[in-house]
Amino acid sequence: MQRRQLIQTAGFTALALSMSLASAQDSNKFKIGLILPMTGQQASTGRQIEAAARLYMAQNGDTVAGKKIELIIKDDVATPDVTKRLAQELIVNDKVNVIAGFGVTPAALAAAPLATQSKTPQVVMAAATSSITEASPYIVRTSFTLPQVSVAMGDWAPKNGVKTVVTLVADYGPGNDAEKFFSERFQLNGGKVVEKLRVPLRNPDFAPFLQKVRDAKPDALFVFVPSGAGAAVMKQFLERGMDKAGIRMIATGDVTDDDQLNDMGEGALGVVTSHHYSAAHPSPANKKFVEAFQKANPKMRPNFMAVGGYDGMRVIYEALKATKGQGGGDALLAAMKGQIFESPRGPVYIDAQTRDIVQDVYLRKVEKKDGQLYNVEFDVIKGVKDPGKAK
Repeated sequence: MQRRQLIQTAGFTALALSMSLASAQDSNKFKIGLILPMTGQQASTGRQIEAAARLYMAQNGDTVAGKKIELIIKDDVATPDVTKRLAQELIVNDKVNVIAGFGVTPAALAAAPLATQSKTPQVVMAAATSSITEASPYIVRTSFTLPQVSVAMGDWAPKNGVKTVVTLVADYGPGNDAEKFFSERFQLNGGKVVEKLRVPLRNPDFAPFLQKVRDAKPDALFVFVPSGAGAAVMKQFLERGMDKAGIRMIATGDVTDDDQLNDMGEGALGVVTSHHYSAAHPSPANKKFVEAFQKANPKMRPNFMAVGGYDGMRVIYEALKATKGQGGGDALLAAMKGQIFESPRGPVYIDAQTRDIVQDVYLRKVEKKDGQLYNVEFDVIKGVKDPGKAK
């Protein structure tokens, strides 16, 4: 054990040394290492974030405070061991100033020790387990947390005819958060959780779990699955005739992901979700964002992953401006904390203490507009901090 610790310490010392030697090099460049799942089960997350990052650069230029911005994209296939190796290569070999992206929680956690040792800001644009920002003082998050969006549904459902629920979540950090925070709030409001089901994250088969739900006959099924898996759940939910059996689907917005919603068909109509972003959000800033995104990516509609990437680039750009292109990771990190701005999702700020995003959470219903399916907002909870960190 001691030998392993010595080797790790030596490795991190070499990492820190290489960073200090590199600081004088590439002085006119500012490099952002974007680690994303570009292939595999979570590939839609990578595609959305890359497209949004490139759009932000196209709109705001590739030179900030005298530094030429360089985006280096690496595919980690949402595999933590690969994420860790890529993060180390980006920090040591490519001498990046910031690492960003991180499609799933295990990937964000794998890179966290490297961010700490090398004092490299790590901007989490997707992963949503509450505890992620506690893994390194250099992590800043521009996505969301599952407790933020799950609590809203725990309040809404009991007031709208849902007395009994079965929960169905992907079995990893965000799913555990969604299950815990929804269930606690739902029960606090007088609801009953009949059963809690967890599905494997990799290659999930929802059929046997949905059969259990059908047999339990709750008023509703509460679902969380990661971005990209929502269509499969919806398809099997409808194939099993659960809607016709009187079981409603309620969910976090990951399930009715804008990137997949039109492919789900009219069976998705009426599904109520709670989330922080919809492509149908009616603000002028969002209308401009959606129009520009779709013009640059004709076959895509921006989803909540895209807005996490877009805002993540803004946080990096503004920190670079504030430090006038000078200073290392600590100065950049300080300039990221406390940023307040109007996002396509609505007003947001980066909490200086937790380094987590504070934002509005919306209740939405799937409706048809102009021949397409959208998550149409009908209520809002303003300025939601992560309940997972509430004192």
